[in-house]
Amino acid sequence: MAHLAALSQLHVSLAAPAGSDTTLRRSAFKVQNISFGGKSWAPALALDLKSRNAGLTKRLSVCMSVQQASRSKVAVSPIELEDAKEPPLNTYKPKEPYTATIVSVERIVGPNAPGETCHIVIDHGGNVPYWEGQSYGVIPPGENPKKPGNPHNVRLYSIASTRYGDSFDGKTTSLCVRRAVYYDPETGKEDPSKNGVCSNFLCNSKSGDKVQITGPSGKIMLLPENDPNATHIMIATGTGVAPYRGYLRRMFMEGVPKYKFGGLAWLFLGVANNDSLLYDDEFAKYLQDYPDHFRYDKALSREQKNKSGGKMYVQDKIEEYSDEIFKLLDDGAHIYFCGLKGMMPGIQDTLKKVADQRGEKWDEKLSQLKKNKQWHVEVY
Repeated sequence: MAHLAALSQLHVSLAAPAGSDTTLRRSAFKVQNISFGGKSWAPALALDLKSRNAGLTKRLSVCMSVQQASRSKVAVSPIELEDAKEPPLNTYKPKEPYTATIVSVERIVGPNAPGETCHIVIDHGGNVPYWEGQSYGVIPPGENPKKPGNPHNVRLYSIASTRYGDSFDGKTTSLCVRRAVYYDPETGKEDPSKNGVCSNFLCNSKSGDKVQITGPSGKIMLLPENDPNATHIMIATGTGVAPYRGYLRRMFMEGVPKYKFGGLAWLFLGVANNDSLLYDDEFAKYLQDYPDHFRYDKALSREQKNKSGGKMYVQDKIEEYSDEIFKLLDDGAHIYFCGLKGMMPGIQDTLKKVADQRGEKWDEKLSQLKKNKQWHVEVY
């Protein structure tokens, strides 16, 4: 590990699965499982407090203080992915997409969530590199009903992983996809003929299935890394949390040699209820390990009330912390919005109201934020 405290140190020899999360927790007298984000392994462990030569086999030798154990980061590769000066753009276009492979499809919401959201991992073999905050296009199989003989139009999905992917080897990407289901307003029954073609294709996919992808695309949501101590205020509804998962993994989970985050990341996530929270275990882990650098506020519209007694939406949370948010923006913080386009009018109204209360003109402030490249919006 890169840094060792001048505390009593613990020597552990362990076998770690390749590409696994390796946040470690240890007691000098009791060996526990490796765990991160609720996932755990129980590898064969050899605890040797007498010899500094133990574990010189194919196992990974880890030397760390007990205090640092819970904050160790995951090694990533290839580090050459850090070398590009500009983000990759449109490496693959709709007329010549890349054929990737589905690795896994996992439902990530609870039984009481309205609708189904899936986390989908796709193997691109390292051939379609991307940066955090970009999107992939997906072309579902079949024929475009509006253009017989032609493929379906491309559907864009914000990428929910860092450039190294969930396996930390630069060969996969992850998407956060809500299954689009249409219900007839008169009968209340599902009408499969009107369901979302691409979201259902992805959520129904199995490991090994092929998928046509394009991109990557987009620059507006790229994570500015020129100042590693900057403040990033991230506002999302539902699957709009996807790019922020990538940001946060880069900031707090991955051991990226060229990027050491020392600023503040503040996430506001709006969903229907507790069962609808996405990647909550990961975010809770960052909150536990990096309380000085991460804040996490949830707006659960069906379970919480705002100060007026109505449903709690993400704009209500913004209003709750408006003074602090405005001060951070004045100090150069970046603010991001991602999710359904219907989120923006309510948020804009809230920000305008707060600006008026502060004696500021919102239109002028917004213009200045855009000019300073502090304002990042991607809605759909």
